[in-house]
Amino acid sequence: MIPAPDDDGWARRTHHWRDRSLDDLLTAKGPTTVSLVVPARNEAATVGDVVTRVRERLVETAALVDEVVVIDSDSTDGTAEAATRAGAVVHRASEIRPDLGWAPGKGEAMWKSLFVTRGDLLVFMDADLREWDTHFVPGLLGPLLTDPRVALVKGFYERPLDVEGGGPYDGGRVTELVARPLIALAFPELAGLVQPLAGEWAVRRELFASLSVPTGYAVELTALVDTLRARGADAIAQVDLGRRSHRHQALADLGAMATQILAAAARRTGQVAGVDTVALQQFDQSGGGASPRVRGVAVDERPPHGSLETTDPRATGGPR
Repeated sequence: MIPAPDDDGWARRTHHWRDRSLDDLLTAKGPTTVSLVVPARNEAATVGDVVTRVRERLVETAALVDEVVVIDSDSTDGTAEAATRAGAVVHRASEIRPDLGWAPGKGEAMWKSLFVTRGDLLVFMDADLREWDTHFVPGLLGPLLTDPRVALVKGFYERPLDVEGGGPYDGGRVTELVARPLIALAFPELAGLVQPLAGEWAVRRELFASLSVPTGYAVELTALVDTLRARGADAIAQVDLGRRSHRHQALADLGAMATQILAAAARRTGQVAGVDTVALQQFDQSGGGASPRVRGVAVDERPPHGSLETTDPRATGGPR
């Protein structure tokens, strides 16, 4: 029988963004440095607002964040320009350590961020946020700044699906249909996490640098699984951030995301090894009937950043 989740432990490790005042966090921060990292691909419509609000309130006014860095995954819509105008330091992912190559994907952008940021703590935020506020950042930092046992903090929130009849938590379709059942079967110690795939989370640099990082969507889950195995459940906390709204993905794209999550989990349970691409067959029914199509879904992973040899810093690539 699969053991029940540790409900008491998660109750103790679950926080609310209002638990700590900004003044208290600034005092706790001391000499600790904080980098906000925004991985982005074709998010010109929203990335500027994310950068501007954090910069104005948490860099220039409160000085909680030391730098705002956007990692642009080769956007074609002016994402880099919008982020630069808003005051972020912008790097194109393919130009960071070009000697290591490049892969499209969120995890790749986050892994590459370790070469161009300086923060002791990294806060990750998605670039497509529409309904949110800057309290997300201090909320995520709270447990890290006040409890040395905590190494990774996940956010959770109401996440509505913008369709008729959609409930306040119905936006997380991959979470409910893939990640939560998978956790119940293979990683039950993580079952107390409300939104294991949340894009808003924070981590100590030294921990993230020790993790293998999938280049795609599975980075959210693997960071939790690998942290659990390396440091135990007490190293993970979660924070209620209120409400969040964002752009929703097409169903076929969600299928590719689910494939990446399942492949990463299979690696960690010893079921799959040495596979970099999965042939995912889907069906196009837009013209009547069902026309099969196969898409290659990348499921490769980057090695721990800390395992790489030090190289000439000129190979890093400069900001755009």
